[in-house]
Amino acid sequence: MNIAKNMEAIFIAAVALASVASFATAAVPVTAPAAPAAVVAKAPAAAMPVVTITAKRLSAAEKAALAN
Repeated sequence: MNIAKNMEAIFIAAVALASVASFATAAVPVTAPAAPAAVVAKAPAAAMPVVTITAKRLSAAEKAALAN
């Protein structure tokens, strides 16, 4: 239960460490090379295959016959 009594101090210490770390790393210049440009490949325009299903629905009796 000692930690529960000192949660405010722990929180303030964590915030202080975070702010010090942010100030310490703010002055560091970015030396990483820039990422190369993305290459976008485009597929050739082709007719998309379309499937059309034409069938009548099964009745309840036909469904029951198929289930057996």
